[in-house]
Amino acid sequence: MFDVFGSVKGLLKIDAVCIDNNVFRLHYKATVVILVAFSLLVTSRQYIGDPIDCIVDDIPLSIMDTYCWIYSTFTIPNRLTGRVGLDVAQPGVAGHVDGKDEVKYHKYYQWVCFVLFFQAMLFYVPRYLWKTWEGGRIKNLVVDLNCPIVSDDCKNDRKKLLIDYFYANLHMQNFYAYRFFICEVINFVNVVGQIFFMDLFLDGEFSTYGSDVLRFTEMEPEEREDPMARVFPKVTKCTFHKYGPSGSVQRFDGLCVLPVNIVNEKIYVFLWFWFILLSVLTAISLCYRLCVLLGPKVRLYLLRARCRIATQEQVALIASNCQIGDWFVLYQLSKNIDPLIFKEVISELATKLQGKDSA
Repeated sequence: MFDVFGSVKGLLKIDAVCIDNNVFRLHYKATVVILVAFSLLVTSRQYIGDPIDCIVDDIPLSIMDTYCWIYSTFTIPNRLTGRVGLDVAQPGVAGHVDGKDEVKYHKYYQWVCFVLFFQAMLFYVPRYLWKTWEGGRIKNLVVDLNCPIVSDDCKNDRKKLLIDYFYANLHMQNFYAYRFFICEVINFVNVVGQIFFMDLFLDGEFSTYGSDVLRFTEMEPEEREDPMARVFPKVTKCTFHKYGPSGSVQRFDGLCVLPVNIVNEKIYVFLWFWFILLSVLTAISLCYRLCVLLGPKVRLYLLRARCRIATQEQVALIASNCQIGDWFVLYQLSKNIDPLIFKEVISELATKLQGKDSA
């Protein structure tokens, strides 16, 4: 268990070379850590404490616990409101008539830990794709240039290699940039798709779960229906059938307490707000990316913001000679190279491009 938590902690390490952006990292770092931590939390709850405890007459409790955990429990949706102890035993727990009263079965709580872990893997897929496609290009280009204290000979050699590489591959790096943009789109499709997936997993309850919880806190105690009790009930019913002494089928109604749902309800409230926030931030990031793709002036402004100590004329000359792929590589390099060294790279690259234009 602690070895697993140690591996999750490793995801929080800051990479020596940055090949993406902050919103991208929210997907494969923050969200993956959150989902895996929640999965482990639910799992530890199941193995440290009993996830379910049922009471019923004439049936061994261990058998009843196992049966109800495997075959699911149920509540009565139209009995979620009422005075506990007078109208109902617990919210959703009351007598019912088969065929007349609606019965809602809760089958998903056994699968929560597995689903959360599966979702974490899906959030890491775009990162895996981008690392594979990127191939360590930026890391190889910034070797010895991301440290301000480096010998002049080494610095000059690395700068020359970088400038020669950039000049030789000018207008040939668009596909590199497009693959990163594809991964950003996959991030957005993934987070929105997972909202719908969780809504399907929770029988259509997730899409409004967070807003229902907020609305619940503002209602009068006598009128409000707890959405957390509706989706993740802490007390449920379970029906067990067995043959009696005469061979007839006997029915036993049990009352089950689900401590694991105390954790589950809080997890999914947090996930509702987190996924909504992540969807909005990713959508804004895609709008920004569209502006970068369609606006050469936007790219010029962003490059100037990264090279404040370089002359504007040199930055403008480079930007005018760069296609989207060249600009993207240069922008990624600016995140990883020491600012003073990057200024020298810009100056020498501008001189080389100016010589090309003159020729």
